[in-house]
Amino acid sequence: MGWNDKLKNKKDETKGAAKENLGKATGDEQMQREGHSDQSVSNLKQAGEKVKDTFKKD
Repeated sequence: MGWNDKLKNKKDETKGAAKENLGKATGDEQMQREGHSDQSVSNLKQAGEKVKDTFKKD
């Protein structure tokens, strides 16, 4: 379960970056903000996975 979550989070981060860059390229500020937001959410989820991994190593 852990690896699947990590891969999904990384995919979401990459998708958010693409969305942000597309928004920049087209001048669509809303899309740019959504992409940035998607990346932030993904980064928080990745941080949560790292915390869970730290406690599992006992």
